[in-house]
Amino acid sequence: MAMEIEGQERIEAPVEKVWAALNDPDILKECIPGCQELEKKSDTEFAATVSLKIGPIKAKFNGAVELTNLNPPHSYTISGEGKGGVAGFAKGGADVSLEEDGPEATILSYTAKADVGGKMAQLGSRLIQSTSKKLAAQFFSDFNECVSGKSAEEAVS
Repeated sequence: MAMEIEGQERIEAPVEKVWAALNDPDILKECIPGCQELEKKSDTEFAATVSLKIGPIKAKFNGAVELTNLNPPHSYTISGEGKGGVAGFAKGGADVSLEEDGPEATILSYTAKADVGGKMAQLGSRLIQSTSKKLAAQFFSDFNECVSGKSAEEAVS
């Protein structure tokens, strides 16, 4: 079951700082929902353990995260695939692009694709779609908070 999610975040930080953060395993680990481990295998490959609850199913995924199509400091593709045992599998990725918004801010745009199979795919597309949207939005808002040093509430006021 595949789906696509798009979104945008305005981050109060220069493009170079946002780019560096997108490539920092500690920041990625902190922002990926349910991420328990993220280990750098190379400059573009990571091993990950992520624990997620989708509806009634709680699953722990072991998998890999890879960065491709790198065009520093403007864009890249982040993709991951995880196996969750009886719960099934999840794979997905996002094309992420950065655009300067004045010298001190960056517009981060993303188009994410997700695909799940196995037991989770039986939960119904609505639940999976809403969960995927929520997880993508959570990742990018946590990432924004991490990089700009502001919480979402502060950024609004």
